[in-house]
Amino acid sequence: MSTTAPGIGGVDPAAVTDALARADCGEVHGDAGRRAQYASDASNYRQVPLAVVVPRTRQHVFAALATCRRLGVPVTARGAGTSTSGQAVGPGVVLDFSRHFNRLLDLDPQARTATVQPGIVLDDLQTAAAGHDLLFGADPSTHSRCTLGGMIGNNACGTHSVAWGRTADNIVELEVVTYRGTVVRLGEMTEDEIDEAIASGGDRGRLIASLYDLARNNLAALRTELGRFPRQVSGYALEHLLPERRFHLARALVGSEGTLAVVLSATVRLVPRPPARALVVLGYEDACAAADAVPALLDHSLLALEGLDQALTDVVTRPETRAAIDTLPAARAWLFAELGGPAGELPLRARALVTAARQTTGLTGSEIITDPVRARRLWRIREDGAGLATRLPDGSEAWPGWEDAAVPPGQLGSYLRQFTALLDRHRLSGAVYGHFGEGCLHVRIDFDFTTEHGTAVFRAFVIDAAKLVVAHGGSLSGEHGDGQARSELLPLMYGPGVIALFEEFKHIWDPDNGLNPGMIVRPLPVDGNLRVTPHRTPLPLTTVLPFHADDGDFAKATRRCVGVGKCRTAAPGSGVMCPSYRVTRDEKDSTRGRARLLHEMTQGEVITDGWRSREVRDALDLCLSCKGCSTDCPVGVDMATYKSEFLHHHYKRRIRPASHYTMGWLPLLSRPAARMPRLVNALTSSRLAPLVKRLGGIAAEREIPRFADQTFLSWFRARTPEGDGHRGLVLLWVDSFNNHFTPDVLRAGVAVLENAGFRVRVPEGTQCCGLTWITTGQLGVARRIARRTTAALAPAVRAGIPVVGLEPSCTAALKSDLPELLDGDGTGDDARALARATVTLAELLVHHAPDWQPPAVPARSISQTHCHQHATSGFGADGTLLHRMGVDNTSLASGCCGLAGNFGFERGHYDVSVAAGEQVLLPAVRAAAPGTHILADGFSCRTQIAQRTERTGTHLAQLIARALPPVSEP
Repeated sequence: MSTTAPGIGGVDPAAVTDALARADCGEVHGDAGRRAQYASDASNYRQVPLAVVVPRTRQHVFAALATCRRLGVPVTARGAGTSTSGQAVGPGVVLDFSRHFNRLLDLDPQARTATVQPGIVLDDLQTAAAGHDLLFGADPSTHSRCTLGGMIGNNACGTHSVAWGRTADNIVELEVVTYRGTVVRLGEMTEDEIDEAIASGGDRGRLIASLYDLARNNLAALRTELGRFPRQVSGYALEHLLPERRFHLARALVGSEGTLAVVLSATVRLVPRPPARALVVLGYEDACAAADAVPALLDHSLLALEGLDQALTDVVTRPETRAAIDTLPAARAWLFAELGGPAGELPLRARALVTAARQTTGLTGSEIITDPVRARRLWRIREDGAGLATRLPDGSEAWPGWEDAAVPPGQLGSYLRQFTALLDRHRLSGAVYGHFGEGCLHVRIDFDFTTEHGTAVFRAFVIDAAKLVVAHGGSLSGEHGDGQARSELLPLMYGPGVIALFEEFKHIWDPDNGLNPGMIVRPLPVDGNLRVTPHRTPLPLTTVLPFHADDGDFAKATRRCVGVGKCRTAAPGSGVMCPSYRVTRDEKDSTRGRARLLHEMTQGEVITDGWRSREVRDALDLCLSCKGCSTDCPVGVDMATYKSEFLHHHYKRRIRPASHYTMGWLPLLSRPAARMPRLVNALTSSRLAPLVKRLGGIAAEREIPRFADQTFLSWFRARTPEGDGHRGLVLLWVDSFNNHFTPDVLRAGVAVLENAGFRVRVPEGTQCCGLTWITTGQLGVARRIARRTTAALAPAVRAGIPVVGLEPSCTAALKSDLPELLDGDGTGDDARALARATVTLAELLVHHAPDWQPPAVPARSISQTHCHQHATSGFGADGTLLHRMGVDNTSLASGCCGLAGNFGFERGHYDVSVAAGEQVLLPAVRAAAPGTHILADGFSCRTQIAQRTERTGTHLAQLIARALPPVSEP
């Protein structure tokens, strides 16, 4: 168990936690695990909080503020924690509004307004507004998980701000509470309303009087120094205090980064949703040429004008996204221009835009896209930019810190050229992308924070970059806020008079400096509190798995997570990652929360007991090892692999959970059970079944699958091959699940393969991929099994014989896990060759038998893609094969089925397992019309369907085999 690290100024975290708990502040967490999870956001910075409070009600917020004020402890308000500037971490108490304080309070379609709590996710607001053909205009790329409170804190803008403005431009009213507990409702005010508020006295009256005096005494500075162009976000937005802006206190508070007050609710403006959209992709010789073209395109009433550099797209490895990139016009940089309006007008407007682009220098090609499916695939590249850019094409790490500067659009080309030269001068590099239409440039740079020299280079660079952006009339921040990343640099952008106004504004609102201290005024140093620093030596942790992509460094692997939080996307249909978070909505159950905890474990400060950490073990408990994050996470965090590595060390030479011995050793235990299946089945369905489950660590609610009367191998080795085998040999991988429980699947596979002209063989003996040992972290056993399997299959693989797998999890293990397990081993080359030779049934039939005509199946189906297949090979070949068969298939955007191998069978996991399945898959199965085929290749998926619905799942091999003509008797 980790010890509790001391907090700020000698304040005891345990005492703060106890005081908060006694004050009834909602959920209060002061354990080392929670504090570690909230120590970082998506920035370069790290501050370990004293405690974390998750309020459910306004009264919880008031109680937390009162307690912190009494103790002299600062407060940091937090939404999704996706800030790239460090303003979502703090040394005091963190208030997490995202989990419970997240309701839509009102939506008025006539007034086109909505009132929300600060923790609501933007996409949830957009979904509600879409029912009235409305939307919220500001839409950052993190829209699937960012909260309105966070957007208000940063004055977030997003892709469509060129048309619909920043968050500030869409705020009608805010209700806030100060550190001292004063609740104020803010909006625009007339002179009469100002006079009335001042005359009424009280805390509110005194506050408004002070703010009014500040504005009235500094009109010239507010008019000339602030609000010069849309993306001037740095500092406080005091221009909204001007009389011509109707003394709009709510908008003045937007972008204050939680330093002035805590938002309780917000009333926002909604705008009409365009009836149709078209995407125009313009290719350019380089990013500078694309930037030069921007002014010529802005007159075309664009909804968006985004730019991205080839250096960003070169990082992409996900097959689906890579395929979309390969269809872009040949170029080294692209502009994505979006038009909106009536569908009939868009082609003409798009052609006019292309015509204008042809007059610009450096255009290499263009494409007009009206297909919304293809457009979404391309927009995904841009949306994943913040994650993709954290790894450069050579695999080196890249960081924020200067990722958000903005200049007037007419200055963008000049700024980008000089910025590129500045990178070269400091021997740095980065991938450029951003909101080119508003002059806002995003870039992640390969700073080296692991050395004193690299950290000094970082500081010198950001100072030079700040001077450069100011010389172009720009802003240090264009939408991410200043935070710790840029607040210290504000005097380079503003004179002493404006800085003094900022300090006065802060003092009026928060004279105790209790809210997010160190941001904007009285700033923390730009190179302080760094998450990666040469002053902190990681624990010497040796790993079993190689982690080649991270130079064999487990600490570096865990810091792949830069905090962009895509794993916190809770809406169905957004990929597989992260099924446990979608159920619990708890940071500890997200990929990010686990990665941050593992990283803190490697540092040895908050989590002090390394591989033996209970906090890490508990956080990993609800990880389904689905591998969804390995492909859905923009930076390729592979939590299933991290979990296996951790469990291996955590339980080394210790007693493991019972399920590790039963389900972890299932392939071996199934062999004696297969000799007496009826006896075993009678036992597991008898009155002794509850005892069997309890002893085996199995959830009491689960049915234990029944062993088949005859294994597939027994059947296969007693049969005579059929067909002429003119296409040659294939080696059918006999997985333990189908062999012992559902041999009909493997039999169907044989029938299909023989009908397609293949001669089917199976491996000698009884082989196993070792998956169950891998997922339970028994890597020593898994390695021995993998070595044996690889040796057994090596002769066939060397002879060029394909290995076809029917169970997706085992196929994925052969393709990805075995090469990692055996890396550096004498059989490593054979394992890599086996991985290359391994294919799914659909891949074999589509790519190795393209002229084979599958049987016609004129029917409808819905299909559940197994998580491991999603992570390795995808559903493309399956979709092609189903199309050839005439099947009208709907591929469910369901994510993980929830059973996930041993996970859903383990005691304590049943509720989460079922809840994950109930999000999309199980309701879709129940709603499917009679006669609709339920396609599910995974044994886990079919088991979940069978145990939770009245339907049964069908393997693709079974669907094909049932439609084959009968084999004629000789």
